[in-house]
Amino acid sequence: MSELPQFQSSWSNDVAAYRAVRDRMTELAAGLSAEDLAAQPMADASPGKWHLAHTSWFFEAMILSNEPGYQPVDPRFQQLFNSYYEALGHRVNRHERGLMTRPNLDDVLAYRREIDRRMIDRLSRGLTSGADRYLFVLGLHHDQQHQELFLMDLLYLMSRSPLDPAAYDIEPREAPVQPSVGGVTRLNGGLITIGHDGEGFAFDNEGPAHQTLLRPYTLANDLVTNADWIRFIEDDGYSRPELWLADGWATVKAEQWIAPLYWHAAEAGWSVFGLAGAAPVDPSAPVRHISFYEADAYARWAGKRLPTEAEWEHAAVTDAAPFSNLFGEVWQHTASAYAPYPGFRPTDGTASEYNGKFMANQMILRGSCFAMPPGHARATYRNFFYPHQRWAFMGLRLAEDIVADPSRADENDETAEFRAELIAGLSKPQKAVSPKWFYDAEGSRLFEDITRLPEYYPTRQEASLLKALAPRLTQDFGDNAVLVEFGSGASEKTRILLDAAPALSTYIPIDISSDALNEAAERITEAYPSIEVVPVVGDFLNLPALPELGRGRRIGFFPGSTIGNLDRDAAVEFLKVARARLDDGSLFILGVDLVKAPELLVAAYDDAQGVTAAFNRNLLVRANAELGADFDLDAFEHLALWNPAESRMEMHLRSIRDQHVAIGDTVIAFSRGETIHTESSRKYTRASVTELAEAAGWTVSLFEESADPSVALALLRA
Repeated sequence: MSELPQFQSSWSNDVAAYRAVRDRMTELAAGLSAEDLAAQPMADASPGKWHLAHTSWFFEAMILSNEPGYQPVDPRFQQLFNSYYEALGHRVNRHERGLMTRPNLDDVLAYRREIDRRMIDRLSRGLTSGADRYLFVLGLHHDQQHQELFLMDLLYLMSRSPLDPAAYDIEPREAPVQPSVGGVTRLNGGLITIGHDGEGFAFDNEGPAHQTLLRPYTLANDLVTNADWIRFIEDDGYSRPELWLADGWATVKAEQWIAPLYWHAAEAGWSVFGLAGAAPVDPSAPVRHISFYEADAYARWAGKRLPTEAEWEHAAVTDAAPFSNLFGEVWQHTASAYAPYPGFRPTDGTASEYNGKFMANQMILRGSCFAMPPGHARATYRNFFYPHQRWAFMGLRLAEDIVADPSRADENDETAEFRAELIAGLSKPQKAVSPKWFYDAEGSRLFEDITRLPEYYPTRQEASLLKALAPRLTQDFGDNAVLVEFGSGASEKTRILLDAAPALSTYIPIDISSDALNEAAERITEAYPSIEVVPVVGDFLNLPALPELGRGRRIGFFPGSTIGNLDRDAAVEFLKVARARLDDGSLFILGVDLVKAPELLVAAYDDAQGVTAAFNRNLLVRANAELGADFDLDAFEHLALWNPAESRMEMHLRSIRDQHVAIGDTVIAFSRGETIHTESSRKYTRASVTELAEAAGWTVSLFEESADPSVALALLRA
């Protein structure tokens, strides 16, 4: 997804952004006739001339008219080009927009030029209020919406002509269709957060961010193709009522649907009408112009289902890499009805009508389509249409529940999650496994051995620095403070803080390994009987709801430079979610390793005694023991390397020959030299820590480095 120009306070940036957005619809209209732009082919579609005028009216009505003494370009246009804003007075009914032969096209283009002139003049004087700036950015995104609608409506208009006229020589799009990659991606779900979090622009219906619970599921890596759809047609998909929702079946019969909109049957096969005219249906291209009813029937025919919008967003945010055409090809149907999120509040002012009034009887689509202009797509974007509508650029990808294997009925949640994540990670082009799966009992023991190696400086350097800084780090804890440690492990360094903060009331360690967590919690309880210890089993990257956190200040603790295991976006998201869990006024103690000579770094991750290699390979030992996998341990070698472009150390397990590995019923192929990327450990500078913290809403109030080889501790404030 490309992005709009950044909307900064500089008026020149505002003018550049305005011109970039406004020029596109004029360019789309440039080769079309006045007649092409005046006709309205159906009630749901508007004339191109109306889109050109309405998007100009929006800036006049929402921004320009707020200036004292403002004189409209033409007062009559306020009624002619209002869409649905009741607060702004009378308007022409949608189905009658094509009856407005006046103003003519030249007058509309003149109106558009005058609004552009006035807006650039207004922008050159600066937008100083938050309300004006929001409406300006909203207006740009609104204009981009209508650029897509312009093409949707134009295609429907052209399709009504027996001449099959081509609107353009080639289809106007930013990028080619991405090739299919095959397969599905397994996602574990859990308690996840979806929705816009308040940073950057979003329409009000995209928020607020909120939690929802997902069961494990799979999402197809590819969109359903035309070839897939032809098989559905040939299997009498449009003639079998058992596949259809009742209203969908009634629509099929009433509208006599036999194929997607714009498809035509001929002796030579199916053809399809598009913006560049009629052409044979491309079997490999994603299917387009299908309603929710059709998408739902197809999913039932295929033995699968449509994803919910929460599943789609979760997949897109978790890891978009496995998916082809997630954005930029077709809007993707979901099983979710359009309704407000919990806690939804419409935008203040006239713009409150923008979304709030439409949240009924429609279905959600996610992603974006080829007709969407650059910079308009977001993972949180919620598009919506009535379930019978087909003229939008709509397609689908399929989802499926992960059904528990009866043979694994005694498999606990942690083992099931390990199995799902391992298979999913090894199915990617770059095989990868989360380092959290290192830490079974043996992995934890091996890591403790690593921390005592002469080459491995981070643990001892951080412990030494923590002892020296403990009084300063804890001086603002206050009475009844609550310490929350993310990825607590053996909780050894925690004792340094507990010794320095006798007024601490509660300690909440969070770790994915229940055995290691409970053992550590018992030791802390025995050593500090006055502190309430509340262990929480969970993945700190998908933070569970925390127990009641007590009465005092909340302090997050994330030592061990573990944040280096996350890429930049994941690290920001973790710190952002941690801030939300800990709440306002909280503190956060963060340990990081620092950039240093590569030879020191490589030695720390590839020690002479081979302990780190055993730790890395133990991941395969664990898979064999817990999942019944058949990894040949002698066929994989430990690899540690410094990646200077990403400022990180990487650990891999490299296959020394071509081989196949079975994990239950799943077989994974390895080529000689292919690696499993098991861990990344990013190394920081003071500047990169500050940037990371501020991106997540924290302020760095303390940053101290150890002696060489240097690590650092940062104290963050909410």
